[in-house]
This record gives sequence, structure tokens and C-alpha cells, in this order.
Amino acid sequence: MKVISSVFLASILTIGSAFANATVAKDISPAKSVDNVQMNSQQELADLFFAAAKIGNSEVIHEFLKHGFPVDVRNKDGYTPLMMATYYGHQDIVASLLKHGADRCARDNRGNTALMGALFKMEFAIAKQLRQVDCDAQAKKTGQKTTAEFAKVIGQEKQLQKLIQEQEKAQFKSQK
Repeated sequence: MKVISSVFLASILTIGSAFANATVAKDISPAKSVDNVQMNSQQELADLFFAAAKIGNSEVIHEFLKHGFPVDVRNKDGYTPLMMATYYGHQDIVASLLKHGADRCARDNRGNTALMGALFKMEFAIAKQLRQVDCDAQAKKTGQKTTAEFAKVIGQEKQLQKLIQEQEKAQFKSQK
């Protein structure tokens, strides 16, 4: 079954890449139509990637990443696949996206990060993964809400402090 799904996914990626890299080899249609085909097929690939992150389909995520699909692609709301996987509680996909260089400090159109989504959805194991980098220094410079401010608003202040303290203890132990 895995072979069939891998072959199917590879076919989709190949066809999508062909459309995404379409050129006007034949003068069949105006350039605008080719641009539309390219944009539509790129959007369809992005939609598939986001759907896989949302439902937790790690096979699809791995195939896309293996073929060089951009890990930090965004949808119309500014969400990244990392945000989507975080929000829907798919820890294995979060780990895979981070391993492939996903930007854990990326902010959506409302200024929220994946860590904020993890706190909101009470996905504390994922929050631990995301909290390994402090993204708040840049937020303070740009006037955006910090993770601590967000946690206070949603009533997760104590949980965030617990995460921070656990990480500080782990860091302290590793330095000994």
C-alpha cells in the first residue's frame, strides 16, 4: 500500500512540477494563460502540502520535502505548514518540518507564531519543541505580541512559565 501511495504522490509531484515549470513551447495560448496554469498548479501543490500537515499525513510531507518543496510556504492567512501541524497536534510532522529548517519564529497575518498556536491548543509537548528558540526579541522590536503576553491573554501563563523553567533546568544540567 505504501508503494502505491508513494508512486501516486510522486506522480502528483511530477505532474505538478511540469505545470509549475510550464513554458510557452507551443504558441497555443497567450502567456497569461500559462502564468495562470503555473499559479494554479503551484497553489494546488501548496494546498496538498497544507492538507497533509493538517491531517497528519507524514508520508506526503516527507515526499514533498524530499523533492525540495519549500518548508515555509504560506497560505492566504500567512500560516505555514508548521503552524498547521502544531495547531492540529501532529508532533511528528512538527519535528520533521523543524528538521527541514521550518522557521519556528514565522508569524501569520495576525502576528501569531506556531508556539502561540501550541499554547492556545494546549499542545504542550509541541510547545516544548518550539520553545527551543526565543522568538520574542524580534517581536519586541516590531511591536508585536510576545509569547508571554499571548499566554497571559489566553490563560496559559503558568504553563508557559513551567515550560521555560523545565528548559532552563535542562540547559543547566547539560552545562555541568
